[in-house]
Amino acid sequence: MYPDTSADPRQTLSVELATGRLEVRVTRAAFPLDRLCGFAARANPKRGFLFVSKVLGKHWPARPATMERIHRYLARALARSLAQGPEPWLLVAMAETATGLGQGLFEALLEERPDASALFLHSTRYRLPGCRALDFQEAHCHAPDQILYEPLDREHQRRFAAARELILIDDEISTGSTLCNLAAAYRARHPRLQRVQFVSITNFSGERSAATFSERLGLPVTLVSALDAEIDFSPAPRLAARPAPSAVGDRRQRLDQLATAGGRFGISQRLPLCASEVAALVADLPPEAPLLVLGTGELMHPAFRIGRALECAGRDVRVQATTRSPILLGADIRQRLVFRDNYGEEIPNYLYNVDPNAYARIILCHETPLDGLTDVRAQLGAHCVPYAALPAGSQA
Repeated sequence: MYPDTSADPRQTLSVELATGRLEVRVTRAAFPLDRLCGFAARANPKRGFLFVSKVLGKHWPARPATMERIHRYLARALARSLAQGPEPWLLVAMAETATGLGQGLFEALLEERPDASALFLHSTRYRLPGCRALDFQEAHCHAPDQILYEPLDREHQRRFAAARELILIDDEISTGSTLCNLAAAYRARHPRLQRVQFVSITNFSGERSAATFSERLGLPVTLVSALDAEIDFSPAPRLAARPAPSAVGDRRQRLDQLATAGGRFGISQRLPLCASEVAALVADLPPEAPLLVLGTGELMHPAFRIGRALECAGRDVRVQATTRSPILLGADIRQRLVFRDNYGEEIPNYLYNVDPNAYARIILCHETPLDGLTDVRAQLGAHCVPYAALPAGSQA
């Protein structure tokens, strides 16, 4: 999938969902809308619709090469915007959906600007005692509390505090309120910030959104995306009061059960990957055997990197991740598995649009202990192989 300069920027689409009618009017597109996303209904009275990305590897199985093209497209567009910007750059991706997108974009940006002073983090919903953090709200979400931890490494702490460019990454932008909330929280603690960039695959915030965000934050705001559109949603009244499933956990996490080597606590270089370990995961399978590399929750990027490495070796691979987001069956959500939370918070977890029998092997990437994966492994079947992509308690 490459940028399509012939994509009709005037495309209009009307989608009937169980929760209402969604109208989409495309104004600019580097890729056709139907190649970037589909649509579904949320089990959430705050927002009844969901853009089901086909290039994110979250709610739809995606080819790693397709995901990489999006990372590189956004990174190149961002690099052009950053050409005159001051360093350090702080890139932050929104949990849980955009954690993989953000880290993939960060690694692609390092290819564009290998000498840049940059730091990547992602927000999280796991509260850990004794760790300094910024708190902010994602008001429309089923789980509105978001947390951004400050880095553990001393050099990363310096970059975090000294950032002049704040680059906030999400899979899609609609109201932009969550990103504005995080930018305001960061600036309140670090007032030397000079500029903010909002980066997304799809931007549904409207033509004057950059000016509106700039006025709200009192700083220049630039938007980078692969597609711009405007949306209207007319909710179905009979479903407006339906409550969302609980996504509030008991917050029993311990630092030794969560990886500190990934984006949750800050990284400044490409994720290391052992080629021999990756090859060993499928050494007993014929080259044509279909594979799924599955991330868990916020742990998405290692699944992409493993999947891309296998794909480059000639394997037939899809990438996806489990989620705590409740989505209704219908529209572009055709299958759903529900299982117990491997993070121990007793929150329902979901896997969408996956038939376990369609794959010769499912490689389950995880950071949590194996005893929390019993339910999901049972549902995925005997061809599911766990892989500790980021060992729990690993040090940055």
